[in-house]
Amino acid sequence: MENKHLFTIAGGSGFIGTRLCHLMAGCGLDFEIIDLKPSRSFPDRSRIADIRDMEALRCAVSGNVIINLAAVHRDDIRDRNQYYTTNVDGTRNLCTLATERGIDTIVFTSTVAVYGFCPPDTDENGATNPFNDYGRSKLEGESVLETWHTQAPKTRNLAILRPTVVFGEGNRGNVYNLLNQIAQRRFVMVGNGENRKSMAYVSNVAQYLLYAATRTQGFSRVNYVDKPDFTMNALVKKVHNVLGGKPRIGPRLPYSLGLGLGYAADGVARVSGRTLPISSIRVKKFCATTCFSSAAHDQPGFSAPLTLEEGLARTLDAEFQNPDPAREIFVTE
Repeated sequence: MENKHLFTIAGGSGFIGTRLCHLMAGCGLDFEIIDLKPSRSFPDRSRIADIRDMEALRCAVSGNVIINLAAVHRDDIRDRNQYYTTNVDGTRNLCTLATERGIDTIVFTSTVAVYGFCPPDTDENGATNPFNDYGRSKLEGESVLETWHTQAPKTRNLAILRPTVVFGEGNRGNVYNLLNQIAQRRFVMVGNGENRKSMAYVSNVAQYLLYAATRTQGFSRVNYVDKPDFTMNALVKKVHNVLGGKPRIGPRLPYSLGLGLGYAADGVARVSGRTLPISSIRVKKFCATTCFSSAAHDQPGFSAPLTLEEGLARTLDAEFQNPDPAREIFVTE
């Protein structure tokens, strides 16, 4: 791969960004990290800047390809405006900077949350109907980028990636929480468990981002999913089998009861100001079928380095079978 770019990775100190930076370093590519905090893995390539601050961006950015991973995405953000100042206004600032500098390639990580509660196997042509501020703000960010691209479609390149839930070693998001509950034998299945869940292993997502940053010509928008999808029953049985030697599920709660507990937790959280591990939206998301189709694996020249099962096996080994206490941890949703 010809090394002709300096890649600016906004949000490069985070979970996906760190994996992408390791991949780029292994390929001998030149990159810089723009983030609110320095990268533990690449401190010498880190520049502290907030994408919401235009002047800070102008001082920090020196690359000629932008990969925007910076986002506010947690479910429990109380100031809803934060989603929009980062995911929309920050994206607009990057577009402004790209216009000023003549940068003609931007890669943007959006999310399948833009589809909202959608039919199973929704593909890139599916209707967008986000149900939360994260999804709405990401969709608005996409619109900002599309406007930037249409202003010079013959010279500008834009790749929008909509990943499903991303997991992997060191991540402390929803997938880890599920795996940890199973490992600690505290997991309770809510609902019948036949709902399917699309997932994406972090190294595969990083590989696609690199592919998009170096191959995109014109405009592309793809979902990212590693197939085949697990049902919740199949996933829980698989994890139990790896960690405990027996493919089982354990106790169950009816959906109505689990949702009632979620609403009760919402009330406690509002009164107390505390963030609780259960909420009505988390119960709804857990029990929903959220599976998507993806054109990513059909792109010429792209090949995911690992299967979904291999990514799950690596994660279980690193987190529960042979944990490394020195591993960097990323607290996400």
